[in-house]
Amino acid sequence: MTLLSTVRAHYAASARGDLAGMLAPITETSRWTEAAGSEYAGVYTGPDAVRAGVFERIGADWAEFAATVDEVVDGGDIVVAIGNYTGVRRGTGKAVEARFAHIWRLADGVVSFEQVADTARLA
Repeated sequence: MTLLSTVRAHYAASARGDLAGMLAPITETSRWTEAAGSEYAGVYTGPDAVRAGVFERIGADWAEFAATVDEVVDGGDIVVAIGNYTGVRRGTGKAVEARFAHIWRLADGVVSFEQVADTARLA
């Protein structure tokens, strides 16, 4: 599997609701950074921390949440995905759409992931 296909496989797993597939390339030393200003802001290390600190919280807070990728830039061991988040906030029923860029650094799995997002829109 190429580094680019690793990132594409993550988004394909996300689209089908496959959390195990999303977490598959994340190693015990992978660093996952959620944007400052986000309710999930912080750095999570390893798949268990990413699952609990990010994906399970998103699932609890949002209905119909999706990350739709419009463009992927292949820089070899750095891959950038650009797209939109959409979702409906549980409790309020408010819909949201917010732009994002995801910066993936890869080797044998994910070295690091950094989210850049319009956190004001997400709030």
